[in-house]
Amino acid sequence: MAYLNKVMLMGNLGKDAEVRLTQNNKKRVSFSLATTRRFRNPNTGEMQDDTAWHNIVAWDRLAERIEKLGIKKGTPLFVEGRVSYRQWNDPQTGQKHNVTEILMDNFEFLAPKQSYAGTSETSGYDTSNEYGTNNVPPPPSSDSDDLPF
Repeated sequence: MAYLNKVMLMGNLGKDAEVRLTQNNKKRVSFSLATTRRFRNPNTGEMQDDTAWHNIVAWDRLAERIEKLGIKKGTPLFVEGRVSYRQWNDPQTGQKHNVTEILMDNFEFLAPKQSYAGTSETSGYDTSNEYGTNNVPPPPSSDSDDLPF
């Protein structure tokens, strides 16, 4: 039997990416990602939003890439990864905490770079294949003369 632990999310960063070094000098980046589901309320007929918040974590070279890009709160992002559950005890209170995180394997920007960060890179899209990101072609021209219909 095969097993699969795969998550794909499209949303917006809820806070700036936070960079930390572990005691073993491993780089760790974390941020929250908001995903919103829009639905019609069956009782009132009004449209409603249901927002879920996900804790995203990236390690090592992928964390370095995110730190370099300086992604900020509000950045639209596609994230691929896997679900991870961990527990830890608060040393002051002894209380046990459970944490659910998405360990990121890959990401893609959902908007041109100039709209989400003041980076020095001039390309509108991240087209590098370094550090686990996929090649992302630039969007098609919005010129209506290029449309096939």
